[in-house]
Amino acid sequence: HPLEPFLPEGARLLILGSFPPARSRWSMEFYYPNFQNDMWRVMGLVFYGDRERFVAPDGRHFDREAVETFCRERGIALAGMLERLPACRAVAATGQKAADTLAAVAGCEPPAVGCFSEFGFSGRTVRFYRMPSTSRAYPKPLAEKAAVYGKMFAETGLVP
Repeated sequence: HPLEPFLPEGARLLILGSFPPARSRWSMEFYYPNFQNDMWRVMGLVFYGDRERFVAPDGRHFDREAVETFCRERGIALAGMLERLPACRAVAATGQKAADTLAAVAGCEPPAVGCFSEFGFSGRTVRFYRMPSTSRAYPKPLAEKAAVYGKMFAETGLVP
């Protein structure tokens, strides 16, 4: 993977996706860097009611510092390092490839989109959420994606 794992201390949720697009399509040096991807717009809607919350003032890329600060404050990790996250109790796969990979490692079937299953890992029970892709190629309106993510964040205690 071209990015170092983002593993803030005390992370409670690990988000797994697939590899980022070609570097020429990146708007920042961080996870979900493509400005056409809805991940940071979903986060802005769910947590702040503002789809543009993480868009930089120039309106052409995401604000990496704001995104990293948000993830640290909310306890959201972006990498495949569950063993290094002892407080983590949930993993969210943001696409089919990530879900299939996690299911193979966890020894279970991937849950349906918007649902979760549970698996044991290092003496703890971990929820495995299958989330809708935030790629704009996935034909679901932003508000619908945000609603599914919002439900997961509520269930994991990341939003009231």
